[in-house]
Amino acid sequence: MPALVIYTLHLRVKFTTRVIFTMLEQTLIADLTTEVNTGLRLQHAVSCLRTQFACTAVVLLKLDGDYLVPVASHGLVTEANGRRFKIAEHPRLAMLLKARQPHLFPPDSDLPDPYDGLLDEHTTGSLAVHDCLGMALYIDGQCWGVVTLDAQAAGTFNEPCLRDLQRYSFLLEAILRTNRLEREVRALRTVSRETYSGPAPAQGHADIIGRSEKLSSLLAEIDVVARSDLPVLLQGETGTGKELIARRLHQNSNRSARPMIYINCAALPESLVESELFGHVKGAFSGATSARGGRFEAAHQGTLFLDEVGELPLSIQAKLLRVLQSGDIQRVGADHTKQVDVRVIAATNRNLKSLVKDELFRADLYHRLSVYPVVVPPLRERDTDVLHLAGYFLEQNRARLGFRNLRLDSEAEAVLLNYSWPGNVRELEHVISRVAVKALSLQQQCGGIVTITRDMLNDIASETDDVRPRTVTTSQHSPVSLRQAVTEAQRAAISAALQRNEQRWAPSARELEVDPSNLHKLARKLGLKGVS
Repeated sequence: MPALVIYTLHLRVKFTTRVIFTMLEQTLIADLTTEVNTGLRLQHAVSCLRTQFACTAVVLLKLDGDYLVPVASHGLVTEANGRRFKIAEHPRLAMLLKARQPHLFPPDSDLPDPYDGLLDEHTTGSLAVHDCLGMALYIDGQCWGVVTLDAQAAGTFNEPCLRDLQRYSFLLEAILRTNRLEREVRALRTVSRETYSGPAPAQGHADIIGRSEKLSSLLAEIDVVARSDLPVLLQGETGTGKELIARRLHQNSNRSARPMIYINCAALPESLVESELFGHVKGAFSGATSARGGRFEAAHQGTLFLDEVGELPLSIQAKLLRVLQSGDIQRVGADHTKQVDVRVIAATNRNLKSLVKDELFRADLYHRLSVYPVVVPPLRERDTDVLHLAGYFLEQNRARLGFRNLRLDSEAEAVLLNYSWPGNVRELEHVISRVAVKALSLQQQCGGIVTITRDMLNDIASETDDVRPRTVTTSQHSPVSLRQAVTEAQRAAISAALQRNEQRWAPSARELEVDPSNLHKLARKLGLKGVS
């Protein structure tokens, strides 16, 4: 990549006054000249910095409006990576953003540290951070974010550390610039393969939290299809975040300058659906005292998001099909049609194929809506994303309830990982809000840091015994027999199919391609909860 080579040479010139590179500098420069995943490059950088400075944690936080968001860290608990730190609520981060030079906070500073209770080594000592060093990072004169270094041992950082961090900041900024160049090149390659023209797509800022392989793959797919005008059908269980995915589709499309109009098809009375979608003229029905445009007109040249599309009455489905085919809408009571240019994104937690078989949903409309079908994975299939999301909700509740900090202990983390989350992200949000209020009433504090324990999660902890554990398996764990692994896989597959099909055995059996009676027998043999 020419731009990368040129910038690397420029970087080497900046360091000509230093004859010998440190091992850290050699490692980071090697990363600059190697084609690696951008996330791995950043993760490697913070890991090397932590080793070089012999500290407890190093974090790279990107500036996003009024927030700083961790993009790479080493030494924090997993859930901390899902937090979004509001600058106005964290004076240390605000001070780092204002200064172009490294800043060292004294060990006895009375300013609260955003990572109090969140260091991965908190079980071995105090929950509070004692030493903190950091600085702002810039790309092309614009503030990108900050790098922070934290330690529990007072006196870990000194004046020479300030000079070292200043020197290494040039490499960090080079890595950030390289990552940006690589993203731009990939975007140009993608656009050149497509028949896309128009303004560059806006970057999505919806809070889609997580770093699992399934989520990363989904977002990469979404960012590609966003640039087309294809109708997209988002499928998935309730509470998985389909609306956030729809917003990302819109924000990254060439329609992002126009509105995205939302309509919940399940919440509309059948008598008003047609008027809401297509509008009406004055006097079209009782109460229509004036003409009114519908949601399609409001979304002209933008995006219309049809949530719970499976709940639309059959009579409306035929009219919706006509709009998708020709772009013509007709207001209720009007004699003429009107042309609209709308991209439709639909979402449902129901199995539309089954509804088509049961003649509750039109097959032709299904095929029109599902030109590009996307399955949003349930939370239980997203590995440790549950902890990232928990951290995001913990930070929200910390600010709302006025805690110095709010954290999970290791047993509480295990409960969250092992629970099946039938309500997905929405259920997790409610659970975290509920236990945060419990923590407020119990005041289980250590130096002003409030800890959520396993006992406070009893309402879901009691169910984790029946759920397949989803902690990461390593060679240090006790071995699992092949028979046990197969049993756990069968139990998880059947449970997931039943949840997707609202506990109905026949559609679950079709999905798993087994006989319904055999499926029921196997579930009983596996001891699935609720099967007799």
